[in-house]
Amino acid sequence: MKDIIKISPETLETLKKCGQGTLTTQLFRRGYRQQFLVGLAPLSKTTGPFAGEAFTLRFIPSREDKDWDLGDLKKRGEDNVQWEAVEAIEAGQVLVIDSRNDPRAASAGNMLMTRMMRKGVAAAITDGAFRDGTEIGGMDFPAYCRANVASTRPAYHRAIAMQEPIGCAEVAVYPGDIIVGDSDGVTVIPRAIAAEVARDSYEQELREKFLFTKIDAGASLFGTYPAGPETLAEFEAWKAEGNTL
Repeated sequence: MKDIIKISPETLETLKKCGQGTLTTQLFRRGYRQQFLVGLAPLSKTTGPFAGEAFTLRFIPSREDKDWDLGDLKKRGEDNVQWEAVEAIEAGQVLVIDSRNDPRAASAGNMLMTRMMRKGVAAAITDGAFRDGTEIGGMDFPAYCRANVASTRPAYHRAIAMQEPIGCAEVAVYPGDIIVGDSDGVTVIPRAIAAEVARDSYEQELREKFLFTKIDAGASLFGTYPAGPETLAEFEAWKAEGNTL
């Protein structure tokens, strides 16, 4: 990537504190209509927040004369871009797989997930399916997909390229984009605006934390959400007391 924009650990930590609704609102304010990966959900019910740069992998439809022979599993290590990607991805990065929104065969299983987890990879995402859902769901590793499917990848998918622009759940993902996820789902943030989105998202989260206390105590939506001048003054005083996320 040319002229790579440095993303600080502080920016990533700030993004992890911000919800998907806040992130997509900040992106919408900047003209990005849809950066949320619609229809993808974590296999684990205890998935915590993560943020990291995208490492992309692209699938095309499988074809019998091109993928390895299912009758000879020893060949699976030859001409296997999927395994190359799993070995190439670095700690803190997020594997994002373009499976063409096709969940008929698994994009990966627990062996590959375990390899990435032990390497320190932040998460794995596909707009298709994963297999070994029970095992993956019990791992301390965020994994997002459309479905849990037992069918092996070569039945419908061939890994063809890594670290190039892809589409995942109809969202464009470029290598190095910042991927932020939690139990609600995943949002893609263009790298060039990640720092400012983090800054403004944190401020929005903090303000809404305060506004929630007002609404929860019985305040009217009018003048509170969105905040009017009086409520904003109260928020600034509340923030000055040292309140944080």
